Amino acid sequence: MDLTINGVTHQLEIEPETPLLWALRDDLAMTGTKYGCGLAQCGACTVLVNGQAVRSCVTPVERVAGAAVTTIEAIEQDELGKRVVSAWVKHQVPQCGYCQSGQVMAAVSLLKQVPHPTDDDINAAMVNLCRCGTYNAIRAAIHDLASSSENGGT
Repeated sequence: MDLTINGVTHQLEIEPETPLLWALRDDLAMTGTKYGCGLAQCGACTVLVNGQAVRSCVTPVERVAGAAVTTIEAIEQDELGKRVVSAWVKHQVPQCGYCQSGQVMAAVSLLKQVPHPTDDDINAAMVNLCRCGTYNAIRAAIHDLASSSENGGT
């Protein structure tokens, strides 16, 4: 099966129902995408599929064949992704860091769809769990990005 991950096509001998998370971690050694719950509840495994946030722990590889998958390993190759990572650092979002790759991916997806999100937009999109409780810092970083000149803000 051919999978396009971070702009590179990989040919994998893999069962079609294998979760994308395991293809990334076990077959391609891309360990930035984390296993959290395995039930699509926590969001640690979030990647972008054609720009949309997707929980890779429950997404069969057959569903992403022919799609563009972006993982945390390549997010800074995207200008918005680079700005999100910078905002995360500026606002000191990561504590333990385990969930942050998924949080960054969800934030990039949100800001690509809604460049100037309201608190309601952020609440609807940023549903990944953070055991360290960095939600206020995440919200501040997203609002900072939304108001930046790169997003047409002040």
